[in-house]
Amino acid sequence: MPELPEVEALAADLRERVVGRRVERVDIAAISALKTYDPPPTALHGREITGTGRHGKFLDLQFSDLHLVIHLSRAGWLHYRDALGATPLKPGKGPIALRVRFDDGSGFDLTEAGTQKRLAAYLVTDPRLVPGVSRLGPDALGVDLDGFAAAIRAQRGQLKGVLTDQQVIAGVGNAYSDEILHRAKLSPFAISARLTDDQVARLYEATRTVLAGAVEKAVGQRAASLKAEKKAGLVVHNRTGLPCPVCGDLIREVSFADSSLQYCPTCQTGGKPLADRRLSRLVR
Repeated sequence: MPELPEVEALAADLRERVVGRRVERVDIAAISALKTYDPPPTALHGREITGTGRHGKFLDLQFSDLHLVIHLSRAGWLHYRDALGATPLKPGKGPIALRVRFDDGSGFDLTEAGTQKRLAAYLVTDPRLVPGVSRLGPDALGVDLDGFAAAIRAQRGQLKGVLTDQQVIAGVGNAYSDEILHRAKLSPFAISARLTDDQVARLYEATRTVLAGAVEKAVGQRAASLKAEKKAGLVVHNRTGLPCPVCGDLIREVSFADSSLQYCPTCQTGGKPLADRRLSRLVR
């Protein structure tokens, strides 16, 4: 799933490539991906793209008084091409959900792999009209320590879930939360409301360090290379069975119905492996 660093990099890449171009055509191949109907996609035809931005994990393409707001969800991606085919897309054919073609023949496709179609695109006059944007908590790289502490402590839940709740802190997903908790030396099952001042400060600094470092590596990369760049930079997430780069202990995993987390017992849980079930109470 693209998280804050990848979406920031996509915004930067598109800003360099297409700002100033005019939209020639918008094709919708997956009706379910377009979550709004007024204004219609044809309202973008002939409009100049004036900027790009980000709201948490939402990508915002700006066309003066209109915004195309995109959430790539778990299996979505944006593919920019210098030259797109001239043939309009056929609805329901292939992985492409939406295509935006510019006046110079370039453009991008939004694609989604798998059967769970969660990619979402919204054409709105204000990003705050997008329900997911309006509910976002403070941005993970914009909030100060006091605001971060207040947001984390306002929720009583397992730390992994709280950190990835976009209404608490915006921008952190499954992969980077594993990296952040490892760097902060905190259990993913620690209870957020019970964190000490020192633990909250460690979590805040780890959040900023991990995300800022990932943004620095990602920005400047083209969209096609961002996934590989993200994977190469992870030291815990998806590294089950490999040695922890800090202490040498083996990285362990806890699996859920549709996701998993990775952690280091020595660094994060006092050497105790976590029970591999959602309601584990082994470590607090």
